[in-house]
Amino acid sequence: MPIAPIQPVTLAGRFVRLEPIEERHREGLRAAADDPRIWPYMPMNGAPGADFDRMVTDAIAAKESGTMLPFVVRRLSDDTVVGSSRYLNIAVEDGNLEIGWTWYAPAAWAGAVNPDSKRLMLSHAFETLGAVRVGLRCDGRNQRSHDAILRLGAVKEGVLRRHKLVHDGFIRDTVQFSILAEEWPAVRDGLDRRLALFGEAAAV
Repeated sequence: MPIAPIQPVTLAGRFVRLEPIEERHREGLRAAADDPRIWPYMPMNGAPGADFDRMVTDAIAAKESGTMLPFVVRRLSDDTVVGSSRYLNIAVEDGNLEIGWTWYAPAAWAGAVNPDSKRLMLSHAFETLGAVRVGLRCDGRNQRSHDAILRLGAVKEGVLRRHKLVHDGFIRDTVQFSILAEEWPAVRDGLDRRLALFGEAAAV
């Protein structure tokens, strides 16, 4: 079943706001990207002074062409840009898309930012766009991302061996995950329970 056409949209949650990328976000993203721990497993080295400006320019162009929808992730508690994620590999007629190119400043790791961001993107994909499947991927060496995707409630489908060239010349294995529409209610409830705990902790 086809999904609805994907249009730029701002998504607001409990801890973050996802804003379709624009030129005005460039410097906030530059500040968030300035840590080498972010980039070892990414296809492009988005660190300032490396491929950062090309990465942002390409993301803006992808949004404007409709081939992807990159979001800037803004933390609501201090209005700071902390990273980015996007819809990509959008297959309208097949009713599926992927969530990927996700990166955050290390200060946002292991907190509410990623589960709230994924809660927003998955909800929009399944409940507004009508997706039947949402895919997620990570570098086979990236155990932190691997575990974070499993914590979302995604199903690990397998490994694409020697699948993708990353920026340092390494050909990575890619681990493939997915969430189906019929699995979304349970995934949503699990994310809501996690986010409630973050809310309780923040209130103490």
